[in-house]
Amino acid sequence: MEELYMNIRKLVYERLDTGRDIDDAELYQVIDACIYEESRNVVIPIRQKEELKKRLYNSIKKLDILQELLEDDSVTEIMVNGSDSIFIERNGHMEKWDKKFESVERLSDVAQRIAAMSNRMVNEASPVADTRLSDGSRVSIVLPPVAINGPVITIRKFYDTPLTIERLIELESITAEAAEFLSRLVKSRYNIFISGGTGSGKTTVVNLLMRFYDVDSGEILIDDVNIKDIDCDSLRRNTAIVLQDTVLFADSIENNLRYSNSSATDEQMYMAARMSNCDSMIRKMPQGYDTQLMSEGENISQGQRQLLSIARAFLAQPKILILDEATSSVDTRTEKHIQDAMVKLMKDRTSLIIAHRLSTIQDADLIVVMDEGRIAETGSHANLLAKKGKYYQLYMTQFAGCAT
Repeated sequence: MEELYMNIRKLVYERLDTGRDIDDAELYQVIDACIYEESRNVVIPIRQKEELKKRLYNSIKKLDILQELLEDDSVTEIMVNGSDSIFIERNGHMEKWDKKFESVERLSDVAQRIAAMSNRMVNEASPVADTRLSDGSRVSIVLPPVAINGPVITIRKFYDTPLTIERLIELESITAEAAEFLSRLVKSRYNIFISGGTGSGKTTVVNLLMRFYDVDSGEILIDDVNIKDIDCDSLRRNTAIVLQDTVLFADSIENNLRYSNSSATDEQMYMAARMSNCDSMIRKMPQGYDTQLMSEGENISQGQRQLLSIARAFLAQPKILILDEATSSVDTRTEKHIQDAMVKLMKDRTSLIIAHRLSTIQDADLIVVMDEGRIAETGSHANLLAKKGKYYQLYMTQFAGCAT
């Protein structure tokens, strides 16, 4: 099959005019003609012809072999590490895919296509890019020389229709026990820390609380009110989220901060910046608060982007604060500045802190440890250490350097 595919693909490229844009009808016509020509030399079953047709189309017009994974609803994450190493997360489990790219050049071409979808450029001089596919799926691209084994592409798929609790349980992203936990009333001014490894269900909790997914069974209450009875706009206006991947716009720093509260006064904005430890950083920039940011804040560091995100959350004056892996992409020194700002931000409001690194949690009122979609433990820092369970293992691994 592979030799047959390569032969037909060669014929297709020989007949295509690559100097102009080719519409789908013309491309399919060329592919059909080439398959017919090759079938005069070798018998090709109808089913195999259809597979060849789809594969050839994807390799020329779409994202090559990745297109098959993008169209597979059971696949939630795709990780490519070089042309012959593709891993996928399917129904909550990681597995190595049995297909591979024809060459490093083909993989590099796909990386360039993805970047071009959002008018981005990725090359040796600028080898790292974060972008999105047209459906909203988040993509990270890393090219050599940063990527040692060839281009690295990570795709986290985005669904345009809400996932139900039952579907999440079916996919093993969350368990019935974890769903039941979400029905508990979050106490006012209560700091809850949620920890666990990758894929344990931490971010799913956020999606449910913000009604990105709607609950089909059980209920989530805020001040004894079911969130289904709360208008989505009202719920989100009273909630601020600081994520690992900060969203910044190609605009001034001032307008990026005011996005959370357009009616805020100048003094309120400056106070929010001071409280988040970034006022002096902003004033040292060439145009201060009028400094223009590139799309996604590409012209400032990851730590600076996080501090601006915290300042924006301060300015929103939320009743509920969610910090989702807010320090996982920064160095230790920058993490300390961000943590100090986070402590101020959490004061006197309900806060949920989600992370797999444990350096921000010791003063939390409640720590929830998740493992494979289940709640493994709950308690305070001291109590969980004394139990010597999952939390103790995570803590010893991160801070004592012990393998557990």
